[in-house]
Amino acid sequence: MEKSITRDFHDYIASTLQLQEVDVNSYSPLVLAYIGDCVYDLVIKSKVISRGNTQVHKLHEETSRYVQASSQSKMMRAMQPCLTKEEHAIYRRGRNAKSVSPAKNQSITDYRRATGFEALIGFLYLRKEYDRLMELIKIGLKNLKDEENTDEQKQMG
Repeated sequence: MEKSITRDFHDYIASTLQLQEVDVNSYSPLVLAYIGDCVYDLVIKSKVISRGNTQVHKLHEETSRYVQASSQSKMMRAMQPCLTKEEHAIYRRGRNAKSVSPAKNQSITDYRRATGFEALIGFLYLRKEYDRLMELIKIGLKNLKDEENTDEQKQMG
């Protein structure tokens, strides 16, 4: 029986801080996006630092490429065909939520799609569906890499 460190850490946080269980469905889509942003940021930072020790500025630059709204939007487009009805409903609620903060240097479409992406990540995290969360992130990251390779090929030829 394999036990995930993430599950242990999540449970450790909850027990140490004596957090009470809350029904995930009671959270607004923007609250789901709030925690989803943090979870996704941690996943990407873990990926970036796994390549070895380097200057923090370079780590930040690489991380920023993945966490900006336009990248999350591209990832979401690739993930959408793979979503269950419930996941798609969570994404739509996040995408359609009226945010207080404006999109910074991003199109409103990318910003809204990214908010839906983050809401979905937050939802899966709070439901402790870590395998599904990572499966979807991997689909999105593969799409970003494929698009990057296509762009490089176009520039070369």
